[in-house]
Amino acid sequence: MSRTVVVFGAGTGLGQAVAHRFGREGYRVALVARNRDRLEKLAAELAGQGVDAAAFVADLSRTPEVPDLIAQVKRHFGSIDAIEYAPITTEGFVPAASLDAATMQHYVNLYLLTPIEIVRAVLPDMLDRGDGAILLGQGVSAIHPMANLSGVGPAMAAARNYLQALHAEVADKGVYAGAIHVAGIVLGSAGHTAMTSGTLAGDLDLSHVPRIEPDEIADAFWDLLTRRDRFERQLP
Repeated sequence: MSRTVVVFGAGTGLGQAVAHRFGREGYRVALVARNRDRLEKLAAELAGQGVDAAAFVADLSRTPEVPDLIAQVKRHFGSIDAIEYAPITTEGFVPAASLDAATMQHYVNLYLLTPIEIVRAVLPDMLDRGDGAILLGQGVSAIHPMANLSGVGPAMAAARNYLQALHAEVADKGVYAGAIHVAGIVLGSAGHTAMTSGTLAGDLDLSHVPRIEPDEIADAFWDLLTRRDRFERQLP
């Protein structure tokens, strides 16, 4: 029986690589992001390689819409066996000294509350089957706070805390939960474009920041899923 992975934030970088990686392993692929044209192009590309793929347009910062989104995916594919959640912000980092609650709410919705609601929607079926995977992709500021790079970091740190607890609770029930923290710029991603154009990182010096191929991260996700011997990994 075919398995289904849902790729949340299926853009031009990591999401695309994860979709191809899981597709090669025989998974059906549900693609979720805001850009319909990009999603449908990726779905057609996967279909050309023999992968059963479908596009689902959604704004992941709209947490209350998650249950309906998951219901749409289930109606189409029947079941959800794995999810990969790694949206990339292109809206800019905020210095901690300048952060306010109104600004923080967006990051909390996108990086904490929405993944929590996704898990609430998919976990019961995974536990019933005794198998499943919840994979979270984050920036390294989730574990290493950095000056002038706040906003995203605190929200991701809270999500990491949540996922660690979940990992401990469900590992012996057949469900794996784990995270990858990316300490670099993902080549070809929307974040890469925003950073190199200056719209995301502002005046920060990015010359020393490592570049990383999205395929390397996708392989690391697959490794976490298949080995299930640790909660998290940092790349590079």
